[in-house]
Amino acid sequence: MYNDSSSLVTIDELCEILMIGKNTAYSLLKSGAIKSFKINRIWKIPRSSIDDYITNKIKQN
Repeated sequence: MYNDSSSLVTIDELCEILMIGKNTAYSLLKSGAIKSFKINRIWKIPRSSIDDYITNKIKQN
């Protein structure tokens, strides 16, 4: 069974990690720039998706 709860973050944690507002965070999730999923009405974001997003942003610059 998979028990590493630290590998999933919430929208609030995403905002803290990237230092962005909630509107920007929701836009990134809805556009698919950061892969995520919803359980009921709660967004769950794999930490690896955030790492991939940051890596891609660095490569673009």
